[in-house]
Amino acid sequence: QVQLVESGGGLVQAGGSLRLSCAASGRTYSSYALGWFRQAPGKEREFVAAIRWSGGNTYYSDSVKGRFTISRGNAKNTVSLQMNSLKPEDTAVYYCRFSQGLSVYWGQGTQVTVSS
Repeated sequence: QVQLVESGGGLVQAGGSLRLSCAASGRTYSSYALGWFRQAPGKEREFVAAIRWSGGNTYYSDSVKGRFTISRGNAKNTVSLQMNSLKPEDTAVYYCRFSQGLSVYWGQGTQVTVSS
């Protein structure tokens, strides 16, 4: 079992920045991936960014590439998502996702609201 605790999020004006963090605890091994998905009202949940813990490979959706940066945190099993140049269309609930083998765990979600 893996538990995820998210932090960050909030309200920001367009063009501003926010930083999300996610900490995973429990039965984690070296070969896992941590990522972020988001879900706007009336829309399906979509992929934002992910990082493989072993090797540090990163992946981004086209809509955030160049604006968002995912990175491993200083603490073990933590990941951060630095979001710059935020747009109103980035408004959504952001979910941390942990995947290890066939197991997938989700965080509770954190609201990001970008005002125009």
